[in-house]
Amino acid sequence: MKRLIPILGMIVVLTMLLSAANWVGPARLPGPLGPETSLPPAPKPKVETPVTITWLGHSAFKLESEGKTIFIDPWITDNPTCPIQVGDITVADLILVTHDHPDHVGDTIAIATATGATVVAMYETAAKLQEDGLPPENVLYGGAGRNIGGAIEIDGITLIMTEAVHSSETGSPAGYIIKLPNGATIYHAGDTGIFANMQVYEALYPMHIALLPIGSVFTMDAGEAAKSLRLLRPAIAIPMHFGTFDILAPNADEFVKLAKKEAPTVHVIVLEPGQSYTLEPGNYQ
Repeated sequence: MKRLIPILGMIVVLTMLLSAANWVGPARLPGPLGPETSLPPAPKPKVETPVTITWLGHSAFKLESEGKTIFIDPWITDNPTCPIQVGDITVADLILVTHDHPDHVGDTIAIATATGATVVAMYETAAKLQEDGLPPENVLYGGAGRNIGGAIEIDGITLIMTEAVHSSETGSPAGYIIKLPNGATIYHAGDTGIFANMQVYEALYPMHIALLPIGSVFTMDAGEAAKSLRLLRPAIAIPMHFGTFDILAPNADEFVKLAKKEAPTVHVIVLEPGQSYTLEPGNYQ
């Protein structure tokens, strides 16, 4: 028995050494920022017809495609950078509200009442809008609004409400992925910081254009927004939420510089308030 003890000890040591030699470490999930571990890029659908994106200053946009007009966070009145008046808006099919801050809800009620547009907003935010005078018939699902999770379709337009890292008195803040019938996919991030699930959204809904806040203080700054391009991998990025107030970044220069470094394949388009960009038909990487 005494002779067996050293032999058993040697077997135990050899077993441990062999196990260590074959150990390759814990399983690694795909890293959101490391190109060597990131998820492979998802193919983008072909864009069949043009889409026109008009920046109305701050986070307000108008999208026009195949006879449909969508407004996102239509803060027109008292927006110091907006070049139009709310009375200039006579056509709207959808209004997407990301959260309940006044510089995002903006003129939603006035525009929806004047045009008959359907308003899409978080459940609690939709309820607050109705308390403030928005007719229930102008709100998605007869006044109910919606929440994050899954896609819905309105007149051929698919909407995915996404998370956003921000605040909101009613409900949660959100962003929107908008899939148009012509194949174009546009992401409006809302007010948000950077978050890892941006990579998941890219994998599920490959996007042609990302509308990203870059102003800092309340949202991503230029550096975070540039990093987010490595997660989202859009063909085109359009910055927003800057230059409105003195507290925000005054321009997009830093974002443009950092985006070239972090995501050189992404084409950055910097618009002036009132200026439009047209996404032309074709294939995009």
